[in-house]
Amino acid sequence: QVQLEESGGGLVQAGDSLRLSCAASGRTSSSYRMGWFRQAPGKDREFVAAITWSGGSTYYADSVKGRFTIFRDNAKNTVYLQMDSLKPEDTAVYYCAATMSLYYRDYARYNYWGRGTQVTVSS
Repeated sequence: QVQLEESGGGLVQAGDSLRLSCAASGRTSSSYRMGWFRQAPGKDREFVAAITWSGGSTYYADSVKGRFTIFRDNAKNTVYLQMDSLKPEDTAVYYCAATMSLYYRDYARYNYWGRGTQVTVSS
Protein backbone atom coordinates (compact mmCIF):
# COMPACT_ATOMS: atom_id res chain seq x y z
CA GLN A 1 0.00 0.00 0.00
CA VAL A 2 1.04 3.54 -0.72
CA GLN A 3 -0.34 6.51 1.17
CA LEU A 4 -0.40 9.93 -0.44
CA GLU A 5 -1.15 13.23 1.20
CA GLU A 6 -1.47 16.52 -0.64
CA SER A 7 -0.97 19.97 0.82
CA GLY A 8 -0.46 23.53 -0.32
CA GLY A 9 -3.80 24.45 -1.82
CA GLY A 10 -5.52 27.74 -1.15
CA LEU A 11 -7.21 30.84 -2.49
CA VAL A 12 -5.14 33.07 -4.74
CA GLN A 13 -5.66 35.71 -7.38
CA ALA A 14 -5.14 35.30 -11.09
CA GLY A 15 -1.45 35.55 -11.94
CA ASP A 16 -0.32 34.29 -8.54
CA SER A 17 1.65 31.13 -7.80
CA LEU A 18 1.10 28.12 -5.58
CA ARG A 19 3.18 25.06 -4.83
CA LEU A 20 1.40 21.81 -4.07
CA SER A 21 3.15 18.98 -2.26
CA CYS A 22 2.42 15.26 -2.25
CA ALA A 23 4.06 13.24 0.49
CA ALA A 24 4.26 9.49 -0.19
CA SER A 25 4.62 6.81 2.46
CA GLY A 26 4.27 3.07 2.73
CA ARG A 27 5.50 0.78 -0.04
CA THR A 28 6.91 3.47 -2.27
CA SER A 29 8.86 2.25 -5.27
CA SER A 30 11.04 3.72 -7.98
CA SER A 31 8.74 1.92 -10.43
CA TYR A 32 5.89 4.31 -9.71
CA ARG A 33 4.99 7.24 -11.87
CA MET A 34 3.48 10.07 -9.88
CA GLY A 35 0.73 12.16 -11.35
CA TRP A 36 -1.32 15.23 -10.57
CA PHE A 37 -4.94 15.40 -11.62
CA ARG A 38 -7.63 17.97 -11.01
CA GLN A 39 -11.38 18.01 -10.92
CA ALA A 40 -13.57 21.07 -11.13
CA PRO A 41 -17.24 21.00 -10.09
CA GLY A 42 -19.35 19.28 -12.73
CA LYS A 43 -16.34 18.20 -14.76
CA ASP A 44 -14.40 14.99 -15.21
CA ARG A 45 -11.09 14.43 -13.49
CA GLU A 46 -8.34 15.57 -15.85
CA PHE A 47 -4.64 14.91 -16.15
CA VAL A 48 -2.36 17.78 -15.20
CA ALA A 49 1.20 16.46 -14.98
CA ALA A 50 3.24 13.33 -14.27
CA ILE A 51 6.79 12.39 -13.43
CA THR A 52 8.73 9.16 -13.30
CA TRP A 53 9.88 8.52 -9.77
CA SER A 54 13.46 7.70 -10.58
CA GLY A 55 14.02 8.86 -14.13
CA GLY A 56 12.79 12.41 -13.78
CA SER A 57 10.92 12.46 -17.09
CA THR A 58 7.99 14.84 -16.98
CA TYR A 59 4.71 15.13 -18.87
CA TYR A 60 2.14 17.91 -18.96
CA ALA A 61 -1.34 18.64 -20.17
CA ASP A 62 -1.35 21.26 -22.90
CA SER A 63 -3.46 23.55 -20.72
CA VAL A 64 -0.71 23.88 -18.11
CA LYS A 65 2.45 23.48 -20.18
CA GLY A 66 4.77 26.41 -19.59
CA ARG A 67 2.97 27.45 -16.40
CA PHE A 68 3.18 24.37 -14.17
CA THR A 69 6.27 22.39 -13.21
CA ILE A 70 6.31 18.95 -11.62
CA PHE A 71 9.39 17.83 -9.74
CA ARG A 72 10.27 15.51 -6.91
CA ASP A 73 12.57 15.17 -3.93
CA ASN A 74 13.30 11.47 -3.57
CA ALA A 75 15.01 11.96 -0.22
CA LYS A 76 11.71 13.27 1.15
CA ASN A 77 9.46 10.94 -0.91
CA THR A 78 7.65 14.05 -2.04
CA VAL A 79 6.39 15.24 -5.40
CA TYR A 80 5.65 18.89 -6.03
CA LEU A 81 3.54 20.84 -8.48
CA GLN A 82 4.70 24.42 -8.90
CA MET A 83 1.85 26.41 -10.41
CA ASP A 84 2.64 29.84 -11.85
CA SER A 85 0.52 32.35 -13.72
CA LEU A 86 -2.61 30.81 -12.30
CA LYS A 87 -5.89 31.38 -14.08
CA PRO A 88 -9.48 31.15 -12.81
CA GLU A 89 -9.93 28.04 -14.97
CA ASP A 90 -7.27 26.31 -12.88
CA THR A 91 -9.74 26.27 -9.98
CA ALA A 92 -10.29 22.66 -8.94
CA VAL A 93 -9.50 20.02 -6.37
CA TYR A 94 -6.01 18.75 -7.13
CA TYR A 95 -5.17 15.11 -6.52
CA CYS A 96 -1.87 13.30 -6.32
CA ALA A 97 -1.77 9.71 -7.55
CA ALA A 98 0.65 6.84 -8.17
CA THR A 99 0.74 4.29 -10.97
CA MET A 100 3.03 1.68 -12.44
CA SER A 101 1.29 1.99 -15.78
CA LEU A 102 2.82 3.61 -18.83
CA TYR A 103 -0.57 5.23 -19.49
CA TYR A 104 0.08 8.08 -17.11
CA ARG A 105 -2.61 10.35 -18.61
CA ASP A 106 -5.43 7.93 -17.78
CA TYR A 107 -6.70 8.37 -14.23
CA ALA A 108 -8.17 4.85 -14.30
CA ARG A 109 -4.61 3.48 -14.44
CA TYR A 110 -3.65 4.96 -11.09
CA ASN A 111 -3.76 2.68 -8.07
CA TYR A 112 -3.27 5.10 -5.21
CA TRP A 113 -4.80 8.52 -4.60
CA GLY A 114 -4.57 11.26 -2.07
CA ARG A 115 -7.63 13.03 -0.71
CA GLY A 116 -7.05 16.18 -2.71
CA THR A 117 -6.38 19.82 -1.98
CA GLN A 118 -8.55 22.72 -3.12
CA VAL A 119 -7.10 25.40 -5.35
CA THR A 120 -9.25 28.46 -6.00
CA VAL A 121 -8.12 31.22 -8.34
CA SER A 122 -10.11 34.42 -8.29
CA SER A 123 -10.22 36.80 -11.24
